Amino acid sequence: MKQPVVGLQDLHCHLDLYPDFEEQIQSRERNGVRTLTVTTTPKAWPRNKELTHGLEFVRAALGLHPELVAGAPGELEIWEKYLHEAEYIGEVGLDGRRDNKRSLPKQIEVFTHILKCCDRLKKRVISVHSAGAIKDVLRLLESNIHNSETRVILHWFTGAKSEAERAVQNGYYFSVNQRMLTTKKWKELASAIPLQRLLVETDAPFIHKKYADQEVQLIKVSMELMAESFGLDMRGLGNILNQNFFRLFIPST
Repeated sequence: MKQPVVGLQDLHCHLDLYPDFEEQIQSRERNGVRTLTVTTTPKAWPRNKELTHGLEFVRAALGLHPELVAGAPGELEIWEKYLHEAEYIGEVGLDGRRDNKRSLPKQIEVFTHILKCCDRLKKRVISVHSAGAIKDVLRLLESNIHNSETRVILHWFTGAKSEAERAVQNGYYFSVNQRMLTTKKWKELASAIPLQRLLVETDAPFIHKKYADQEVQLIKVSMELMAESFGLDMRGLGNILNQNFFRLFIPST
């Protein structure tokens, strides 16, 4: 009998962007995929909270995506309203790419406020977007997160090796997807990020829409690429990923 894959996880995805949102959640619960489904707007939080309440494997995160900050006034107040309900925060952060540079000052203001709010509370796990703005993201995390119980996951990290080393020194984790694992940059980053700080993500549905109903396969592909880059077999990698998850995440209640 074929042994199940150990350590299946997807710690940054957008299940509420699928038309069959509820089935996506139930599929992951049935398959035992440890999942963090993030939101881009706090208006999506109540439904995400409702559908993941009491589940063993699937958790929801309260987010305010940086790309939406400029065009969505009042969202921060909604985010703050729900914060006491949410142990997981995401997707939040900064986006400094060309289309979003103009809104970067506002993004910085909002992200700083989010970090200050999280830092005042008990343990929170924060999934952080940093595309085109990793220097500012690291600066704001370092200056606003002082609570030793707060955990930071850098989603789809594309910074330099020196920035990865700085993040590792700060105790941050990295969620890594299939597309990252096939780049030349990954070879450089893999030498800077210890296995004990790695997690798997898909960022579904943004990478490969053809896998919309095959999320387990996409996760396995990512794990295979990660195992190959570290010279491990799948079971050895799965055990490490499991340990990383349990060291990082809040026990389900």
